[in-house]
Amino acid sequence: MKSGPIELGESKSLSPKAGVRRGVSILDFILRILAFIGTLGSAIAMATTNETLPFSTQFIRFRAEYDDLLTLTFFVAANGVVSAYLLFSLSISIFNIVRSNAQSSRILLVILDTAMLGLLTAGASAAAAIVYLAHNGNARANWFPICQQFNSFCERISGSLIGSFIGVAVLILLILLSAVALSRRK
Repeated sequence: MKSGPIELGESKSLSPKAGVRRGVSILDFILRILAFIGTLGSAIAMATTNETLPFSTQFIRFRAEYDDLLTLTFFVAANGVVSAYLLFSLSISIFNIVRSNAQSSRILLVILDTAMLGLLTAGASAAAAIVYLAHNGNARANWFPICQQFNSFCERISGSLIGSFIGVAVLILLILLSAVALSRRK
């Protein structure tokens, strides 16, 4: 221990463990922002997807919209819920940066992240099945591929899956990161 008065400008330095915890918390915050951008972008891209094709006359048109299929509507809802959760969880992540010893908030995030991972995976996987059918069809079910006619529609719904699956991967990383941070507390 150092004896004598403390000089101005001298500050307590963080212990190496606290510095690592703070770094993990900052990485957690950055990954949450990345997942938020991916899921919000996917929801917006899918929700604004539609295409209209003219038929032989100007009065008859074929239109494809995301809400024609309940699976794609579920995809938008799931991505919207996960985006809202990720926005909310940013405040808890900031709390973990400030108080790097907080353990109960990190446990709460692991539980909620796992639930959101399940929801997002369900929505993205269901939408991926529909996108596959839109591209390739199914001869046994008389489902014809529609992407030859609705090319722009199919490109947008396929592209919106990318952000959602990025969100899935980032949520997996967040869960693993939190689990590692919790296991190294002692």
